[in-house]
Amino acid sequence: MSNSMPGGRAAAFAYGAAYLATWGAATAYLYSRHADWTFPLISLGVFGVVLSGLAWALTRAARPGPIEVRRPRLELGAVLAYLAVYAIVFLGWGMGALREAVPAGQGQELVVLGVKLVAHVVGPALLLALLGARLGPLFGTAAAARGFWPTLLVLGLILLALLSLVSPSLGQIASLHPPIQDLVWAAPLAFAWLALEAGLCEEFLFRAVLQTRLSAVLRSEVGAVVIGALVFALCHVPGLYLRGAPGVDGYSTDLLQVIAFTVATLSPIALMFGLIWARTRNLLLVVLLHACVDVLPQIPDTLRIWAGLH
Repeated sequence: MSNSMPGGRAAAFAYGAAYLATWGAATAYLYSRHADWTFPLISLGVFGVVLSGLAWALTRAARPGPIEVRRPRLELGAVLAYLAVYAIVFLGWGMGALREAVPAGQGQELVVLGVKLVAHVVGPALLLALLGARLGPLFGTAAAARGFWPTLLVLGLILLALLSLVSPSLGQIASLHPPIQDLVWAAPLAFAWLALEAGLCEEFLFRAVLQTRLSAVLRSEVGAVVIGALVFALCHVPGLYLRGAPGVDGYSTDLLQVIAFTVATLSPIALMFGLIWARTRNLLLVVLLHACVDVLPQIPDTLRIWAGLH
């Protein structure tokens, strides 16, 4: 696959315009409901424009190989059906039931991690294998690939710096007064944990599995990135609507407002990861960058659960 993200310039502009219209409608609905509409602007500007543009520049040297999709329409249909069940059953009901069934603590964390890996990685992989798809190309982990280290180091450091400024994580860590020896192991553990629980799970399912099938059917990398980002956002609706509560970002009893929130705030982040996947086909790269987004909020929980700090 060419690094230029083929699919036709006119089609690319059409997909881009359709995305902006969808994002704009979602943000306008939030504004009409007196919900927070400023964070969507920040999300689009930072993730959808600035960091995506930087990712494009950093991956210029990448030369990803093609990923063969033998039966594009059948595989995409099967993946979309799987995602519908996943979003409603797993995110909308299953995760809440699981956390209620298993007492909070280290055991619950291990069980949740295992179930997430099954739902996000094992299940989709078995589905594709049953359809005769080749799985090996989806698990690209070449750290020596062109553009890998510049993209990881530059974007990773920017993401960590950005999250340290906008999230309360550093204050939460400081409030626990952790001994330095605990931080030495807790921070790497939190990063490795998030690389598996969030990075591998979501990037394999939504980028390696879904986006690759979208690209094969649409014959447009831009279209696959855009639609994949919107599907990623919409899959979070059942969990937020059914399991959310007052005080949770984006929660509302208005289903349309929850949809608008996920599209306006989450899809720009998915655009960035989708672009990096399209340009590199390197699962390891997007997994590690995803962990950079989530690791700081995870460190306080890691200190509480695994070090017993309160």
